[in-house]
Parts: sequence; structure tokens; C-alpha cells
Amino acid sequence: MADEAVAEHPAEPAAPKAKDARSPEAPPRGGARGDDNAKDAPDAPGSSDASDSADAEAAEREKERERAADRFKDRTRDPLAEEQGEEGPTDAAAATRARQSGQKLLASSRDLVSFDRSDVGQVHINNISVGLDARRSGLSMRDGPVPAEDLLRIRRTHIEPEGYVRLRRALEARRLLVLGGAPGTGRASTALALLEEVTRDGEGGQNSERVRRVDPERGIRELAGKVAAGKVAAGEVAAGVGGHPRGTGYLLEPALDRPGTLPPDGMDLDQLASALAEQGSYAVVVVSVGSAANPLLAGRYGAICPPAPTRELVAVRLRQRLEEEHGDQFTSGGGAQGGGGARDRDGGGARDGGEREGRARDEGRAPNRHADRDRDADRDRGGHADRDGGQDGSQHADRDRGADQDEGRTRHADHGGDRTRDGGQDQDRGQDQDHGQDRRPDDDGSLSRLLERAAELREDPEVTEAVGLDDLRPAEAELFASLLAGHLLGSVGREELLSGCRGLAAVQAYEWFAGVDRALAAPPPGDGRAPVRSGTAALFHPVAFRIALAVLGGASHSAVSAAAHLLTWELSVQSDPDSTPARPLFCDDPESDLALSRARPADGAVDVAGAEVTGRLIFYRGAALPAAVLAELWDRHFPVRAPVVRWLRLLADDPRPQVSMRAAVAAGELSVRDFEHGYAELVRPLADAPTPRRRVFAATALDQAAGHASHRRAVRKVVEDWSRHGTPALRWTAAMALGYGRSADSMDDTLDALARIGVRDDGEQLAVASLNVVRLLTLPECATVLRRLADWTGHRGEEYQDLALVSIVRLALTDVDEVLDDEPGTPLGDRGDWPLLLALAATRPELTGKLADLFWTALNTARSRDVAFDALETLLRSASRKDGRAWTREGLAALLPALTAEEHDRRRLDWLLQRMMRDQDRPLAEERARALWRLAVPARQRRSEEEESHG
Repeated sequence: MADEAVAEHPAEPAAPKAKDARSPEAPPRGGARGDDNAKDAPDAPGSSDASDSADAEAAEREKERERAADRFKDRTRDPLAEEQGEEGPTDAAAATRARQSGQKLLASSRDLVSFDRSDVGQVHINNISVGLDARRSGLSMRDGPVPAEDLLRIRRTHIEPEGYVRLRRALEARRLLVLGGAPGTGRASTALALLEEVTRDGEGGQNSERVRRVDPERGIRELAGKVAAGKVAAGEVAAGVGGHPRGTGYLLEPALDRPGTLPPDGMDLDQLASALAEQGSYAVVVVSVGSAANPLLAGRYGAICPPAPTRELVAVRLRQRLEEEHGDQFTSGGGAQGGGGARDRDGGGARDGGEREGRARDEGRAPNRHADRDRDADRDRGGHADRDGGQDGSQHADRDRGADQDEGRTRHADHGGDRTRDGGQDQDRGQDQDHGQDRRPDDDGSLSRLLERAAELREDPEVTEAVGLDDLRPAEAELFASLLAGHLLGSVGREELLSGCRGLAAVQAYEWFAGVDRALAAPPPGDGRAPVRSGTAALFHPVAFRIALAVLGGASHSAVSAAAHLLTWELSVQSDPDSTPARPLFCDDPESDLALSRARPADGAVDVAGAEVTGRLIFYRGAALPAAVLAELWDRHFPVRAPVVRWLRLLADDPRPQVSMRAAVAAGELSVRDFEHGYAELVRPLADAPTPRRRVFAATALDQAAGHASHRRAVRKVVEDWSRHGTPALRWTAAMALGYGRSADSMDDTLDALARIGVRDDGEQLAVASLNVVRLLTLPECATVLRRLADWTGHRGEEYQDLALVSIVRLALTDVDEVLDDEPGTPLGDRGDWPLLLALAATRPELTGKLADLFWTALNTARSRDVAFDALETLLRSASRKDGRAWTREGLAALLPALTAEEHDRRRLDWLLQRMMRDQDRPLAEERARALWRLAVPARQRRSEEEESHG
């Protein structure tokens, strides 16, 4: 039967079959091959012509055996090394680890919540509405006073970040503060809190409009001119010196990242500070960290605004929500005491000192809330010089830290809404107490009990996994607290709670991408010129970095950054194909990239040329963000697909497995979201590519899609078609996909497809087919694979025999971590540097006999014997490490006795050990040879001369 015809059906074993599924070429155990003995037999009587003919035939048989051995050896080469040559190393272990890391990054299988935007700045998840667009809020902000109720809310609810005292002192000393931070971290709230505080105690304290927002289009230069002229906007009613009253506080959020915008310099800031000082006023300029704002933040007026602590933030917001919805108040009227207790239960709130501070203020402490807390810290201070507001250096650092702690206790202790920053609030608090004294909540519905239940709910593992964020920003804390409060009060069910929590990451991804390049489509305000597009690279880089981090999270920071620059180029060219993107070479700020992308660095291992070295890795601050970013990108922004596809194809060619394999996993996830597009643009073109690296990329993407039940059937159909009717490149890719074990309906179907690929065209794809047979041996259905290998060794077709023999030899030469997806902690995972054959013998004793029989067949088959002996020598040398510590001894102890059950096998091992001892390059020590011999041969079977030959 023709090989191609045989390939269409399961392998047919020959009948009758020799014991233990031997190949027809393999002799029974204990016997010697006839063609091997013929060479050493004495000459038979007969004519010289007959002798010459026999010698010629023997020589021809020997040459044919050598040719067959060479062909066999060629088939045992690494099919992934085609680009590098036969002996070129491949980093299969690094690729396996990178794929595993990428899968963990995107393995949350989150059902991302769809949310409706009824208007700009609002998002609705279930019945909860929360404001968004923190990044673009400044663009829509116009001139005008901050309403008094907003200032009151800020005073009551703002959670001070670490270092708040130093920020306030710097503002008081210089009148101007440039406050930097990532969008959405509460920097604008902190700016308003600072302005409210310093203006209330300054010259404008009696003015109800003492804090004003400034139109970002005006910029710092125009604001300085208006303040110096005593007015901010034409046509306003004069007050003070021709404009706003003295002591006014100004909040400005300039759009520094808009193309064509020229950022202010130090002289502009000095001019504004001087004008503010003349008017007794203050200003806080809020900027996003990045290349445009970094010079401002590095100057004398600059400071970084740390984010508010997550636990504290959620505790405060949750208490407020419960008070609003439940209407319960503590009868003592001491919201500070109740709030402190709740935070203690939540594990991150007010200390006893904070409660004492709150009670002290309730008992009549002075309205100037920072006079007492600063008295000791400022007693010996002569001024404020540095960015943190202190001029006297390290000698006052401890005092500042102490002041920050006092500040935090003072403000946080009364976060329930009962602060005493002015006399009016004492009256409000008294009214609240009067209204609350008659309330006697039942035990089950009391606010304290609800807070206890809320603390337990926040720590629920299912809720934590659903949130998927390491820390929450103010708007997210607001939404999370509303969801928790709604669930506790019965208006939000369990599934609604989890669905809303999952939506937090989706909301963040939406905000990151919505309207990023809107500024490119409009001309500068008040100017009829064409849109300015020279800054496209700077505009797209933060977006590109977030996408690169979603795809390559867990890789080195340098790899993610380099990939982000490649994507920045692709996005810029797609946006403006007629222009060459300009990207400054020395304006990158890694810390800004981290802040703008909610990322964190971590030290970890990086695979380089087969070795692990320590490097700086980078991750999202939350397991939900990578999948949310990819979903937002692919589902909502169709024009960006083309540059992202081009970028992923570039990553497929990257020689670093940490890049190419992670990108392949991400490509598979994107294909799941739109399989038609992913298959046509990514999978199919790369599957038929000429280079193995691209074909591995396509196979990995297909397997990732097969991990989703919704797409498994489609993937299996694609792989089956490729294995039967595809081009050689497509069959090669199909074999790699089959090796993951999810691209066919069963293990037998997988092995049938691999055999079909391996035996076709005289074994052209036999190398890649055998590699993937070995990969299947790490799966639970290992016994099925071994059974089929035994069947193939007895098959009539030589290609089937070769597929089995090559797989057996490759099994002995392949390390576990090159093919295993398991984490350390599993029996095989803990033996990552073991040959897979020995690892299986050590961890699966029920398979040892089958493994030994298969390897014995390879040792006793002429064309595979040389390679198999080399593999056996490699196994023997792995018994112990160079420093003498045990290595694979346990596996050899299981395998060798089964492999040397007959006298002939023991003589062969004896010969091999002696050859290893005589090896001039790598001589085997006598004591190690003796130890190996004793592992293989029981004491009752050892002969004295063999004992002597091994020392």
C-alpha cells in the first residue's frame, strides 16, 4: 500500500508482531542482529568469485546502512533550527516559559462588561453611574469659580496622599505649585484641596468664589499677564484691583500634550509666581507626567502628587455610600469615632491618634486646622526652598514625615463628613447629632454591622478576582463602594456585583483610548490653519506603550519599550501616511511610562541565549488590565487594527522568545474576539510563511484560540484541513499546533494527524511531527502516546517506523522544560532540566517498562543505533552534576534495570561504560562508572570481570 494511502488511516500494525512491539529490524532481546554478526563470521568454503561477490554485497549493505543512519540522524535534528543550521541552538525552553507567562497574563477569561455612555464623562454599569474622562477633563474646563458646595465636599471627603503637608507648604512659600501625576489619580482633587485650604486662611478667606478654574486654552503665560493686570477675563466686574479679589486661588490644567503646543519654561513660571505674590493669590498647575511636563516638574515649582491610598479611599467612600443609602448615623454624633472604627476593621484606616484628634476638634479646637499641627514642625524652620517645601535639608526630614502622619490622622479621622475647618461645620455637626440621637438601628441593619460585612465582602476572593486591579483610583473607588453598598443593602445582586467589578478595568481601558487623536483632527483654537500633525509620535506613544504592555507584560522593560516605539511608528504612519514621524531620542521617561500606564517594575529572570539572567520586568498593576486593553482596542477601534497587525507581524520575527511567544498568545486572544479577521490577517499568512519562527507564531495563536470552547471546533477544522491538504508549510504549522494537545478531538486523532504529516512525501515533515509527538508525552494521556509509538515500530511502512524511532530518540534528548507547560511544583515541573525520558521513568513508574522497551528498540535497530547510543551516553552522564550532587540518578535507577534485562544488554552497557571511561575529552570517573553499573545490574547478576572493568 502506498505511503500516502496509508497516511489517510490509523497506522496498521504488522501481523504477527514480535514480542514487546519490536520493529521488524530489531532482534529479540538477548540476540544479536544477523547482519551485524555476518561481518565477523569466518569465511565460508567456496570459490573466490563467490567470496568476492559476498564481500561486495556486504560492503554495499554497509554503505546503505550508513546512508540510512545519516538520513535518520538528519531527521532527529531540531526542526526549529532551520534558520540557524543543523547544529544551531534553539531556545525552546525560553519559548515555552514565555508562552506560559503570556497565557497567565490573559487567562482570566473575563467577561468584559459592556457599558453605555449617555453623555461625555459618565459611564453606567448596572445601575451605577460614575464620572470618567479624567485625562480630558481639563480640555472641557472653562473659566469660573468652583462652587461652594464642591469646596465643602472636598473639605469633607478628600483623602490626603502621602506628602500632602509638604505640598501645602511649598504652595504657601512660592504661591505657585506645578503638580504632576497620572490622569485619574486624584491630582485635581488634591489641587483643589490645597487651594481651598490656603485661600481660606489667606486674604480671600471671606470670598465665596476664592477658588477658580482657568480655561486651559489660556495657558500659563496668559494667566500670568491677566493676574499681573489685576484681571483674568475681559468684561468681568472689577473687584480688588480691577479683577478678582486678592487671595484668589487658580487651578489650571494646560493641555501640554496637544500637537503644536509649546510648553512654558522657567521664566514663565517665575513671572506667574511674581504676579501671584503681588496679589496675595495662589495657583496650582496640574500636568500629566511625561516628556512635555517633565521640565516643569524638575524645576523649583514642581512636585509629584502621590495617589491616595486604596484601602483608605474605598473605606471612606463606602462609609459615605452606606450613610447616604442607609440613613443611619452614630448616636454619639462622632463620625470620626465611627469612621475610625470602620477603618480599623478594614485594616487600613485611622489610628487611635486620629480619633483623639477628631474628638479634640469636636471639643472646640481652633478653626485654623493646620496651625497647631505645624507649630512644632515650623518652630525652627527658616523657609521653604526645595520642591517638597523644605529648605533646611535632611535635618528636618523626620519632622516633615511626622507632620505628614499627623496631617493624615487629622484629616482621615473625621472622614465621615464632620470636619471642623471652620465654625460653620461645628454647627452642621451639632444639627446632625440632634437628628441622629433618636435613631436606634436594629442589630442587623446598623451602620457598624454593615461596615463589618463590607470589610468581609471586600476581602472575598471572588470579588478581588473580579476587580482585577492592584489599587483603585478615586472614580473606581467611588464605583466599587457603590457596588458594595448596593449589594449589602439588597439593591445589587451577587452576579451584578461581580459584573460591575469586572467592568472597572474595561472602564479604564475605554478612558485610555477614547478620542486620543481627536486633537489631530482640529486646528488650533482661534486659528484657521490646517491641523498640526508634527506631534503624532509624542501623542501616540503613551497609547502604544499600554498596548505593548498588554501584549508583552512580564517581559523586560526594555523589550516592552522597544516594542512600544515600533507601534508608535506604525500608528503615526497610519494616522498621517504623508509624513515621516519624528520621535525625539532623549525625551523618554520610563517612570512616566509606568505612571501613565498603571504599570509596576519587578526584578525577575530573563532568558538570554539559553541562560537566565536577572533583569527588570514590567507588569500592569492588575491582572484585569491586559485583557481589557486588548478587548477595547479590537472591539471599539477598527482603524487601529491595521497598524497593530503590522506590528504583531514584526514581533513574530523577533528572535527573543519573550517577545515573539507573548505576541503569539496575544494574537490568539485577538483572533478569538474576531476570528474571521484574525485568521485572515495574522494566522493564515504567518502559517504559510517560509520561516519556522513565523509558523510557530501562527501555531501558538491557533492553540490559544483553541483554548476557548467557542472557537475550538473552528480551530480543529482548520488544523485537520492543513494536515490533509495543506502546503508543506501549512502541514508544518499544523503539526506544531497539534503538539499543544488541543487542536484535535482526542489524543488518537492528534496522533493520526501527526502520523499523516510525518510519513507524507518520504518523511519530509517527519522531524517536526516527531517533535510534537514528544510534546504530547507531557500530557496526562501519555500512555496512549506510548501505545501508538509501539504500534508504529511494528508497522509495515518504514516511514511509520522512522517516526516512532525518531520520536523515541528525541524523547531521550529533550529536556522537560523545553516541552512542559506546568509550573514548578508538579512532579515533572520540578525536573525541568531532566531529559524527559528519565523524568517520566522517575515520576510514572507504571510507564517504565514501555519506555525501556521503546528505547531498547531504537538501540537495536541498525539505522537508529548510533544516535540512540549517543543519547544513552548523554543520559548516563546526567546521573550527577559536575559538583557531585545527584541529578537524574532516580530516573536512571528506574530505567536502566528494565533496559538491561538480558545478558546481551548488560554486555552492551559494559562496553559503553568502558568507552566513556576511555574518552580523552570527557573521561568518566571510575567511581561514577561503578555507580552506574550498580544502578543497572542487580548484585546477583554482576560478574567479577565486569566489576573489575568498572573499577
